[in-house]
Amino acid sequence: MSSMRALLLSLLLTAAVAAPAHATSGFVVLSDVDPTIRHDIRYYTAHNFVGTRVDGYRAPLCILTRQAAKALRTVQRHVLRQGYTLKVYDCYRPQRAVDHFVRWARDLGDQRMKPEFYPRVDKTRLFEDGYIAEKSGHSRGSTLDLTIVELPPRYQRPYVPGERLVDCAAPHRFPDNTVDMATGYDCFDTLSHTDDPRVTGQAKAHRQLLKAAMAQAGFRNLPEEWWHFTLNDEPFPDTYFDFPVTR
Repeated sequence: MSSMRALLLSLLLTAAVAAPAHATSGFVVLSDVDPTIRHDIRYYTAHNFVGTRVDGYRAPLCILTRQAAKALRTVQRHVLRQGYTLKVYDCYRPQRAVDHFVRWARDLGDQRMKPEFYPRVDKTRLFEDGYIAEKSGHSRGSTLDLTIVELPPRYQRPYVPGERLVDCAAPHRFPDNTVDMATGYDCFDTLSHTDDPRVTGQAKAHRQLLKAAMAQAGFRNLPEEWWHFTLNDEPFPDTYFDFPVTR
């Protein structure tokens, strides 16, 4: 009997070691909390300002603290009643991914994605202008990037590496199936500021709809990025995690 207990204990310890860090640290996979929220995890793909999959993204998942995921489920229920669905671009971001961004920003020779993501910004200014930093709120697990999509969702074709890039602030930019927000996601441009006065009409209304719905559920917006929100009562306000994005 004692040998059986030892075997079971060994199996439990092995499972605990093998389990992803988020399984025991208050984090959840968003699709397990609300499978109706759509995903377009850009850093798992090459369609981002780096131009390649980012370090730490081993699966196209949105991982969040349990509190943030439950609050986001509340937002989804609200927007569904208005004929929309949420779509997440990025959620928890490992520190190793942030380190990848920093290395890329310091490599001034790599500007392959400039025509789409930062056409009016000199790469030497990415740190000074606040587009890249050595720490990110995403690594605390309660910050995410998202948009809204009108129901039923339009087809969104996949990005093809090497295709001609279009300015993220152009009227006919990459055909994301989001509603019009006046810029694409991760557009390094002042037009991405949530309340930029140049954004009018439907785009302004869409930004305000997202901002209001998120605020009602306890999220605050980053004024420089219409897509970026943080849970006000985040459970890990001073901790930056580095476990990979995976199950």
